[in-house]
Amino acid sequence: SLAVIGQDLLAYYTAEWLLCNYPRLPTAVLFAAQYAYSGPRTLSAMREEWGVESVAAPGIEVDPGLLQYARQKPGNAMAEGAMLRLKDMPSADTNSASARPNSQWNYRRGLSSRIVYDNQFGDLHDNPTSSASASSQIPDGAVTTEEASASFINAVFGALYLHAGAQATQAFHKAHILSRHIPLHTLFSFTHPTRDLSRLCAREGFEPPVARLLSETGRHSRSPVFVVGVYSGSDKLGEAAGSSLDEARVRATAAALRSWYLYSPPRENIVLPSQSATTQWKPQMIDIGEIVT
Repeated sequence: SLAVIGQDLLAYYTAEWLLCNYPRLPTAVLFAAQYAYSGPRTLSAMREEWGVESVAAPGIEVDPGLLQYARQKPGNAMAEGAMLRLKDMPSADTNSASARPNSQWNYRRGLSSRIVYDNQFGDLHDNPTSSASASSQIPDGAVTTEEASASFINAVFGALYLHAGAQATQAFHKAHILSRHIPLHTLFSFTHPTRDLSRLCAREGFEPPVARLLSETGRHSRSPVFVVGVYSGSDKLGEAAGSSLDEARVRATAAALRSWYLYSPPRENIVLPSQSATTQWKPQMIDIGEIVT
């Protein structure tokens, strides 16, 4: 269907733009960024911005210009002919509703397996064979507003690709998806930033990182402020402020890691793979990978 084509195009165009513009992005941050750009919530907001109203699915008559669908009942709704809520029904077990092999054993989902088995956002795929029994209490075709909106936007991209071509679809994607500002630095979450930075410097052949106190105020007051910089030799990698020396040191280390992972090549050197048919191809940067601790 058009929604399937559009979903694949959205995933492809968004992933190639992120990987070419930020080649050092960790995999987890890449999944989060792709969800922020083209996830169901974003597509649902786009449907509202376009002015497409959602209405309940009618009988025989169909009104043009409206997103009509059968609404899925909330999980707290009572199941017909039973004294249980829909989310408490025995047939609503979603542990096996996955396309992963041996999903019944509930194996740990690492990043490597999420790349191979899961969807473009790192989330579980829906397995039609196993989810059929889980949706026995849901009417045929019943979906949530978010799912219906995402399917509508995906179908628009699919129809545009089939009828207008790849260049028009790329321009449409740039105007409506990539035009949104996503603060990528807020997607990072480091557990051991000091250890990660030490291993990064050792891998890249840099001098070991050293934290230095740059300035301070109110050390003996109730609200002191310390400004700490992290240096590798004479090069300052990051700087941050905190209410204690340890807090400022950790924040400065995290800032140094973010600046490394958010590196972007010069604009004139970036050529997306989908543009190679109309633009002279330039080899793109491929990073050695993130620090795994």
